[in-house]
Amino acid sequence: MNEIVIETPRVFAPLLDDGLRYLGAHGGRGSGKSHFFGELAIERSVMEKFDLVCVRENQKSLDQSVKKLLEAKIESMNAGYYFDVQDAKIKSIHGGLIIFQGMQNHTAESIKSLEGFDASWVEEAQTLSQKSLDMLRPTIRKPLSQLWFSWNPRFETDPVDALLRSENPPPDSRVIEANFADNPKFPDVLRSEMEYDKRRDPDKYVHIWLGGYQQSSEARVFRNWRIEEFERPAGTIFRLGADWGFSVDPSVLVRCSMEGNALYIDHEAYQVGCEIVNLPELFMSVPEAEKWPITADSARPETISHMQKHGFPKIVPAVKGAKSLEEGVEFLKSFDIVVHPRCQHTIDELSLYRYKTDPMTDKVVPILDDKDNHVIDALRYACEGARRAVKRVVTPKAKPVGRFAGAGGWMA
Repeated sequence: MNEIVIETPRVFAPLLDDGLRYLGAHGGRGSGKSHFFGELAIERSVMEKFDLVCVRENQKSLDQSVKKLLEAKIESMNAGYYFDVQDAKIKSIHGGLIIFQGMQNHTAESIKSLEGFDASWVEEAQTLSQKSLDMLRPTIRKPLSQLWFSWNPRFETDPVDALLRSENPPPDSRVIEANFADNPKFPDVLRSEMEYDKRRDPDKYVHIWLGGYQQSSEARVFRNWRIEEFERPAGTIFRLGADWGFSVDPSVLVRCSMEGNALYIDHEAYQVGCEIVNLPELFMSVPEAEKWPITADSARPETISHMQKHGFPKIVPAVKGAKSLEEGVEFLKSFDIVVHPRCQHTIDELSLYRYKTDPMTDKVVPILDDKDNHVIDALRYACEGARRAVKRVVTPKAKPVGRFAGAGGWMA
């Protein structure tokens, strides 16, 4: 056995209280919220028999659960002696159990199986529905049991915010705000993205990095999307699009596919300040990207040429043309867009992309704002061929030309 030392950032110290029913941590990306609760779960499991259910609103697989985070914590804390990590659960030496479940898979009857658990941890709690919250709260009912919530705020009206950040939160709750400045281990790769957003888009910086509420206004471009785990079947035709960054802008590759009226987005590559020589490596992070045609921003022909010579021979420039931006956006708006949770930058831009507003009247005008659009542009390019094909199909046919031949009617 090894002595386990946990260094807790000062901002989370108020949550180290076993006597509280509700523990909450909200704030921006890179704050360490998930790491704190992961370490708390390991600590409790090492000290005593501790049963924890890790909850998300939707969970079709373990890939997007916190299981990988907990496994990493066990390894980094050299705590392997205390745990038996299995395919779908983690057992502790004291007989405790950590499991991972989606609330959408539960009914009022099935959730009763969790009544004996010591705690639940709701990660990405901003997506938790009111129905799920209402089922979960009375289910975790063991004496001294706890409910943990970690989330990046979206709207003031989201159920978790209405419960824990309203004027009348539960009396036995403690909620803290944590942001990147509170994280002594804030990684450099996130710092580059944060600094980019801070320079270019103050609204996005406040929402994504400082945990401010997303502005819900009529200026939002996309409302036709949702976040959901999925796997595309064998034989799926993938469409890939790329947008090029400069010295301080992100380069982006996005992969999507179409089925009926649904547009599925399942992988993205995104890096701020990516040098041209490093682009092939970045794009290879999208599965099989080198095998599929890629439609890329035509403004950088030298970059397209470089990629063609370095592993991506099927990359071609976008056609663009008059109104291609507006028509491309309208084409995307015609779908039900489903985004895999791992595509975080896609989620950010679908949330934040806006039409401009008249500064004198505050009225929304039909002009797309040129920010929060790198992934959106790449997505437009990915769908360009399909959009043009659809446009050709629906073009009205010309009326037949003929001459009137008296009582005999039309003649060719």
